[in-house]
Amino acid sequence: MWDGMASSQERILRVNCSRDRTMIQLIRGFKDILPGEVETWQHIENVARALFQDFGFKEIRIPIMERTELFARSIGEDTDIVEKEMYTFPDRKGDLITLRPEATASICRSYVQHKMYAEDPIQKFYTIGPMFRRERPQKGRYRQFYQINVEIFGVLSALADAVLIFLLKTLCERLGVADVEAHVNSLGCPDCRPGFKNRLQTYIASVSQKICADCRRRKDRNPLRVLDCKVPDCRAAMADAPSILDCLCDICRHEFQLLQTTLDGLNVPYVLDKHLVRGLDYYTRATFEFQTRSLGAQSAVAGGGRYDKLVQLLGGPDTPATGFAIGFDRLAEIVQIQGPDLQRKPDLYIAAMGDKSRALAFGWICELGKQGFYAEMDFQDKSLKSQMKRAHRIRASHVLMVGENELRSGSVTLRNMSTKNQDDIPMDRLMEKLVKRLSAEKKPHKEM
Repeated sequence: MWDGMASSQERILRVNCSRDRTMIQLIRGFKDILPGEVETWQHIENVARALFQDFGFKEIRIPIMERTELFARSIGEDTDIVEKEMYTFPDRKGDLITLRPEATASICRSYVQHKMYAEDPIQKFYTIGPMFRRERPQKGRYRQFYQINVEIFGVLSALADAVLIFLLKTLCERLGVADVEAHVNSLGCPDCRPGFKNRLQTYIASVSQKICADCRRRKDRNPLRVLDCKVPDCRAAMADAPSILDCLCDICRHEFQLLQTTLDGLNVPYVLDKHLVRGLDYYTRATFEFQTRSLGAQSAVAGGGRYDKLVQLLGGPDTPATGFAIGFDRLAEIVQIQGPDLQRKPDLYIAAMGDKSRALAFGWICELGKQGFYAEMDFQDKSLKSQMKRAHRIRASHVLMVGENELRSGSVTLRNMSTKNQDDIPMDRLMEKLVKRLSAEKKPHKEM
């Protein structure tokens, strides 16, 4: 915005910013993903992408902002997300815009808007990216958090749900995450859920004085939401609540049995969890969650289920669908605790003394980088002792020392930082010799 067009509020903000020299810190509930941690994130992304693509899933990238109506209609106006947690604001035209709190609604919107069902109703997608919810920050939960989402459209069979659970189990195995447990349940369908809702409302009425105010408000409009409440008193009060598995219609019972039989055949262990529901209105039939104790108290690291009516709700054809979301932040914490150090270390540090040596070293590190080797040097006139300290600090595997004496003798010294062995290498065809030596001694680093 031009200065002449700026509002008085904006001008005041600029003046205050120019006078204030205090350190600006992160917004509460947001985080930086720093070097040393980001390598774990890259590793998870690469392993996940390879696995999903092996099963025929294609990547889709969706906007960070959508019209608020998309989430209000799909997630449900009575949910905590829509009522309390969404980052919603009007744009210049007054339209309400929301930073996406989850990805499934956006993927469905894209599926409908671009008529992807016309080419083939069966579509398989995955996406990785940030979501936004203004909830209370805590360990592993942020206001900008990241998810991996996987969705299957156009398949009504519970075999699609089984594939997703198998994918989650396989991903955890490939990442070395052992302490996870699959929980499964069915939420029924519009035919069998009303009978269960009546039984559940009767039970909730008997314990209404023991549940929180939010649950008392929701118990008539959406009693399943009470089962999803995380307040300890509510969880205790609902411990003996009826199970929807006792109320399933014949079709839902058959599909849920097919899911269990298929998981048994795939050797995927699971727990039947009658209290497992999803916090979003669009779910129906099979639902599942992967829980872990690796971060202390038992918590979900991934969850999903079937949402057969969401595509139609958003203006598309009647299309069944199922999917899951992984809490990337929590998964990264677990992988970082249990996994190896994935940060790439320099293959070579060049300790150069003198202007001529530094000029040569600069050309060498550029050439080595072009050939796939990570080389570092100091661009300033530091002592050999100082440069060796830095090479040790950044854990370089080798150090190449070059100065006036080496230039006069026509050979440089290569030191193996692990064995402490040193060799003199003639400068004639030095790059060829270095590449050969580093290739022989370099341990293959894991793909980042």
